[in-house]
Amino acid sequence: MSKSNQNLPSSLNDAVLKASEAVPEDYTKIEGIDYTKPEATDMRASDLIGAMKNMGFQASNVGRGCEIIDKMRSWRGKHIDELEEHQRKGSFDDDGYQKTTIFMGYTSNLISSGLRETLRYLVQHKMVSAIVATAGGIEEDLIKCLAPTYLGDFALKGGPLREKGLNRIGNLLVPNDNYCKFEEWIVPILDKMLEEQEKYVSEQGSSCFDANSEVDSPMWTPSKLIDRLGKEINDESSVLYWAHKNQIPIFCPAITDGSIGDMLFFHTFKSSPKQLRLDIVSDIRKINSLSMEASRAGMILLGGGLIKHHIANACLMRNGADYAVYINTGQEFDGSDAGARPDEAVSWGKIKAEAESVKIYVDATVVFPLMVAATFASGKVATKI
Repeated sequence: MSKSNQNLPSSLNDAVLKASEAVPEDYTKIEGIDYTKPEATDMRASDLIGAMKNMGFQASNVGRGCEIIDKMRSWRGKHIDELEEHQRKGSFDDDGYQKTTIFMGYTSNLISSGLRETLRYLVQHKMVSAIVATAGGIEEDLIKCLAPTYLGDFALKGGPLREKGLNRIGNLLVPNDNYCKFEEWIVPILDKMLEEQEKYVSEQGSSCFDANSEVDSPMWTPSKLIDRLGKEINDESSVLYWAHKNQIPIFCPAITDGSIGDMLFFHTFKSSPKQLRLDIVSDIRKINSLSMEASRAGMILLGGGLIKHHIANACLMRNGADYAVYINTGQEFDGSDAGARPDEAVSWGKIKAEAESVKIYVDATVVFPLMVAATFASGKVATKI
């Protein structure tokens, strides 16, 4: 107790001026960026992230998220020549070393936004292994190849927008004409896919639909449909185009929950009594098998809901992911999976207890471009660790 406080009532000392225990030496001191220093002028993204790491709150979580991303993308295991034939599964780098299988998930609003170009960069340069998206995350990528989305305002009223044929996504505007162009583009592709399906069935017989058939299933799956659409769009601005080109599967178990669902619905009337079929069971087997074969698994989840759970549940099949970075604004008080923190997934076996994980409570459009600039696009080369 200092001399100046000796005359205070003991109850005040106990309540207000209680002595502290010594702070451990390994505790991080909170400090921010000193812009009076030359090195703080026009900082590189990686330097800015490094400085934010000690600021506290979500800034520190952003720094932690970048550390985890760098670890998941730089981990290297054994060379393929060191492995037995049955062990040669999972992801390998160009030099033949095992690497982390990175699952990336995003919701449709992020493709509608300008984050689409950041996501395309990762797929274009083979920096992720597999993707899970919502239906809007598929169709909005394609629609943007046909017509632009515009900046509006969160306060624009729905009634007047409806009269003008404008659809609002937050502060973005999508004209109805965009969806008309999408319908004109996709229907001939659905016609061709149905024709290919019917031809295969006529050649192989209806027994080829049997789950125990010895021939490959002629049925389309959501991921095969998405791959075909990526091939057909043939546009380098598209995420789906690069996923097709680089053979990165995109899964969408709720493929009918959007404009694509509308197109498939309309197509059933056009093609009746024939019908295009999509097999979701084959896709759940495919994504779960990717997880089970992974030497290490990482999750980068932008948003919540279906995309978050679908990837996490796939990682359950290997007893949990090794790395996890969540970026969303969901809260956990209502028990929703969207708002759940990584530790809840640990209890289900979807993330390993010893895994490195973080949740960043922020709009992904604010921080993910910065995080990609500081990690994937930083020029740092992955090294065997």
